Amino acid sequence: MAGAGIKVINKRIKSVKSTQQITKAMKMVSAAKLRRSQDRLLAARPYATKLQHLLQRLAGTGAADHPLFEVRDVKRRLYVVVTSDKGLCGAYNMNVMRAAQKDMDASRDEGVAVEVLAVGRKGRDFFRKRGYEITASFDDFGGQASDEKARQVNDIVAHRFLTGEVDEVRLCYAEFVSTMTQRPNVSTALPITPPQAEEEQQDGPALDYIWEPSKEAIYAALLPQYLRNRLYLALSEAYASEHGARMTSMSAATTNAGEMIESLTLQRNRERQAAITQEISEIVGGAAAL
Repeated sequence: MAGAGIKVINKRIKSVKSTQQITKAMKMVSAAKLRRSQDRLLAARPYATKLQHLLQRLAGTGAADHPLFEVRDVKRRLYVVVTSDKGLCGAYNMNVMRAAQKDMDASRDEGVAVEVLAVGRKGRDFFRKRGYEITASFDDFGGQASDEKARQVNDIVAHRFLTGEVDEVRLCYAEFVSTMTQRPNVSTALPITPPQAEEEQQDGPALDYIWEPSKEAIYAALLPQYLRNRLYLALSEAYASEHGARMTSMSAATTNAGEMIESLTLQRNRERQAAITQEISEIVGGAAAL
């Protein structure tokens, strides 16, 4: 019986070691992807933030007469929810989806119809199972942000807003704070609205802009880039957060596997020692009987 118990423990140790090798490899892959995503994010943040603040200030000057500045009575709201295609990244996806669902339910309580544009298989499956309207979904981005991927999402979002099919667009994604911390973020992308009084005070006094060559030419140059940059930044934040969460999760799994191997090895040694002790006792007892 003891021999059978040792064989079972040896099989478990072998299985856990195989799992540990997989989690360790996934941790290394996520670390490499995180480094690239983080570099891409840090390069994108300054420009996207400045462009957003500039257009928000223009929206507050009263000189905004473009459809992207048009504030309407919200009857239908579009949520762009960015999640991952794969799991094994801890509570990353669930935190984003719960934040988005909470905001959607609040919109429904206000009598506003909601629809979802899901970027990532996890978010698409989550909201589809719960009966939310899925306008479109993308599940082949592979955890890497690019201008082309942002353009694909932008084409759908801009079309639905400019044609009046939706009155407001909100982005739901995980904001990258650090490798250990990812903060769910729900923010309004369209229409472009003036900053709040507190933000305006932090940014400094109001500015008087001089339009050169003309307001129409500047809007024609800046506004097509605005939403695409917001979406690109959201994808960059989300994928950096995803890789950071997966790296942290796989690191914890690797550590836990090592602890389990140590515990199973100790248990196996005890079983072996007990078996040897029993055999010696039986031999001594037999010799005494003779």
